[in-house]
Amino acid sequence: MGNSFICRSKKDLKDVGSRSKRMGRSQRKLVNEEELHLQALSMALQQHQLSQRFEGSMSRRIGSSRRHAASESFSANKQVPINLENIKIKKFVLIHGEGFGAWCWYKTVALLEEAGLLPVALDLTGSGIDLTDTNSVTTLADYSKPLTVYLENLPEDEKVILVGHSIGGACISYALEHYPQKISKAIFLCATMVSDGQKPFDVYAEELGSAERFIQESKFLIHGNGKDKPPTGFMFEKEQMKGLYFNQSPAKDVALAMVSMRHSPLGPIMEKLSLSTDKYGSGRRFYIQTLDDRALSPDVQEKLVRENPPEGVFKIKGSDHCPFFSKPQALHRILVEIAQIP
Repeated sequence: MGNSFICRSKKDLKDVGSRSKRMGRSQRKLVNEEELHLQALSMALQQHQLSQRFEGSMSRRIGSSRRHAASESFSANKQVPINLENIKIKKFVLIHGEGFGAWCWYKTVALLEEAGLLPVALDLTGSGIDLTDTNSVTTLADYSKPLTVYLENLPEDEKVILVGHSIGGACISYALEHYPQKISKAIFLCATMVSDGQKPFDVYAEELGSAERFIQESKFLIHGNGKDKPPTGFMFEKEQMKGLYFNQSPAKDVALAMVSMRHSPLGPIMEKLSLSTDKYGSGRRFYIQTLDDRALSPDVQEKLVRENPPEGVFKIKGSDHCPFFSKPQALHRILVEIAQIP
C-alpha cells in the first residue's frame, strides 16, 4: 500500500488535486442550495408576513425621461452593474402563475434583497397558502384581489414594478387597466400578454385547442361542484408538469413544486380582458422570453410580442417555463436592468 502512493505520476497527483478542488466547489454549491431551500420552506410557512417584512421607505427619487424605443432584444448573459442611484422604483411585486404560489419566488426574493431592492411576493386568491377554496374563484377580479388590494393600499405617491409569470400576466394586465397610476413598469415573464378582447386561454389554443374543446374533452379538469356541474379548475398530472414546466429546473425545486402546487381556477383564464389604450395602453410593458420553454413555446411568446409590442424584450437562453428555478441569476440580472431603464 505504501508504494501505491509513491508510484503515482505527476499527472495522477495533479488529477487528485483537481478532483479535490472540484469536490470543494461542489460541496460549497450544495451548502448554498441547502440554504436556499431552507429559505423556501420558511417562506411557505410564513408568507403572510411578506408584505410587512419588505415594507420600507423609498430612496431619493431621481427624475428621468421616458424611453420610447420599440421592442428590442438583450442578452441575459452579460453582467449588469447595479447602481441603486439609477433605480427610481425599488419595490417589485411578484405575481405567480397557474398552480404556483408566492413560494416559487424564493430565489428571486433573496437575490433582489441582496441587491438592496424591495421584493414582495403575493399569493393570488386560492393559491399558495391562501385558504380560499380554489373552486369558488370564478373571475379574474376574484383571482387578482390580493394584488388589487395591495395596490389600493399603497401610499398615493408610491409606484411599484409588477412581475407576472405565466397566467399571472393576465393579472398584471388587469392591474394595468385598473391601477395604471400605481405601476411604474409591468414585466411579463413567459406570460400571457393578451390584447383587448382576448382570453388568457387563447394563448394556449394552438397546443390545447379551443376553449370549448378543452372544457369538453380535457382530462385535467377539476369539477369542484360535482361532475354534473361546469368545471371549476384544472391541474396537469405530476409527470406531465415535470416535462412542461421544469425541463431545466433543479431536482430539489421540482420536488418543492410537486408538494406545493395547487390546482388553478378555470374561470379567470376563460375571461375576456377589456384593455383600453388610455390605461393599459399607456403602461410601460416589458417581456422576458424563455427559450427552452415547453409550456409556452418560444414561437408563441414571439407571437405575443409581435401582436402586442412591449417597450423591451429580453431573452433567457436555456430556461424552462420557470426561470426563477432554472435560471435565477439571469432572471435577476434582467429584472435589475429593467429597473434601471429611465
